Amino acid sequence: QSGLVESGGGLVQPGGSLRLSCAGSEFMLQYYNIGWFRQAPGKAREGVSCISRNGRTKYADSVKGRFTISRDNVKKTVYLQMNSLEPEDTAVYYCASSGTQLGDCNYDMDYWGRGTLVTVSA
Repeated sequence: QSGLVESGGGLVQPGGSLRLSCAGSEFMLQYYNIGWFRQAPGKAREGVSCISRNGRTKYADSVKGRFTISRDNVKKTVYLQMNSLEPEDTAVYYCASSGTQLGDCNYDMDYWGRGTLVTVSA
């Protein structure tokens, strides 16, 4: 088991906001690169955003300017703040981590949570 647990998903209207949380072990959340992924019905899983252990971030083009990833090492949690949500953002969102990446983060992860469903609909 990865020990990663996502929360914060739910139903939101277009234009609304949600904040997802990814909780894990203190060691993992402090020293591993962490990423958020999503999988919409009938589509492949895609990387949404990731954050390195030193705080450098990366975003998919589809969410730039709308989503913000952050990490709180004291609370052992990584967040994904999602604003201006669109129906196309509807998906199961997964948190994942890697202890083998060096430097900036990428979407090649080793450990996965079980996901949280985000539905954007009027």
